[in-house]
Amino acid sequence: MPERFPLSVVLVLATSTGGIGQHVRSLAAGLCGRGVAVTVAGPAQTQKRFDFRAVGARFSAVEIATGPRPVTDAVAVRRLRELFETADVVHAHGLRAGMLSGLAAGRRRATRLPLVVTWHNAILAGGPKRALLERLARQVARRADVTLGASTDLVDRARELGALDARFAPVAAPSLGDPKRDPKEIREELGATDRPLVLAVGRLAPQKSYGLLLDAAGVWARQDPAPLVAVAGDGPEREPLQARIDAERLPVRLLGHRDDVPDLLAAADVAVLTSRWEARALIAQEALRSGVPLVATRVGGVPELVGDAAVLVRYGDAAGLADAVSRLLADPAERRRLAELGREQARTWPGEVDTVQQVLAVYQELLRR
Repeated sequence: MPERFPLSVVLVLATSTGGIGQHVRSLAAGLCGRGVAVTVAGPAQTQKRFDFRAVGARFSAVEIATGPRPVTDAVAVRRLRELFETADVVHAHGLRAGMLSGLAAGRRRATRLPLVVTWHNAILAGGPKRALLERLARQVARRADVTLGASTDLVDRARELGALDARFAPVAAPSLGDPKRDPKEIREELGATDRPLVLAVGRLAPQKSYGLLLDAAGVWARQDPAPLVAVAGDGPEREPLQARIDAERLPVRLLGHRDDVPDLLAAADVAVLTSRWEARALIAQEALRSGVPLVATRVGGVPELVGDAAVLVRYGDAAGLADAVSRLLADPAERRRLAELGREQARTWPGEVDTVQQVLAVYQELLRR
């Protein structure tokens, strides 16, 4: 594949405040750096958060919400059709963006613009909502020329739903950069100078299961000294989580959105991930790269991501989570061992350059068909 070539790609995403937006920004930067003309289509608020223009991409505001909005969706499909007229390839990220991109591109046929859809998340809803989302996923799977899954379970599910060509395409976490502040300063700021610091990072949303973390914090609260649990992130569950923290007097601080995650990781004794499902959780990648021992739930793509370099517990097992973290906090040698294993495991992961190369290869393959 040549290093630079004339190619026009539209990257489509819905509202994002976390991993999908970061991935699209990273992908846009890599593609632009290889001479690809990139247009990112998505909500204006997502551009404000991730600034795709700063990495060389053109940005076009297309309001794509995380849930169905018939009037707004119709406007989005019309706008996407206009953008697709001058594109060589469309690459949508997530089911909502995939659905609207599929409607804009039309049904799969030999002369249609190639459509790639990356699946980033599993369907976790239950009842009628789950049935609706499953129908949506089936439509997206059948309209895409190539479906990329961020974890192997997503690839398997896409195939079950009728994807013509589904492939594993791991999403690399963007480089965090080095810490800028002394860990002692961070610990003093958080109130953890004389007790362990347990760190969680992620959006305060149901998928992250922070209630499970609070259950474990209730166990740690009985220890002396009680570890401080710091949670970096914001989201719709902040108020109920804070209310429970206050009511139960839990040793937990909700820090809100933070731009200093490298500093927080450098100061932490242990990182935790309590999600109901993850593909390749950014905090898991960041923790292992930084040499911070990780305790995580055994869900989705997490086991294949971390291998033997993290402690995995059954989802929903608050006692098991509390015990695993307590054991690590009491065993400095085991923390050092996991830190080294984590760095070794991280070196086996594809990086951002590898991700861009894989995606470019898919685009080129589709254009040769």
